[in-house]
Amino acid sequence: MNLTTAIEGEEYIIKQIETDDEELNAFLFSLGCYSGEAITVVSHLKGGCVVSIKDGRYNIDNQLAEAIIV
Repeated sequence: MNLTTAIEGEEYIIKQIETDDEELNAFLFSLGCYSGEAITVVSHLKGGCVVSIKDGRYNIDNQLAEAIIV
């Protein structure tokens, strides 16, 4: 399951990041988004979703949300 289908307010553990784009992978890693890390979908938006990783909240688009497997 990826973040586009995740339930709002429920905490998930990231299983993997499905992307061949090294730049995207590095960006997600800089946010603290990597395998084994906890992530929570705060809300779903039309173009993506708001997620909480560690102590930060980030607005990510659907492409990023689909790449994050929980």
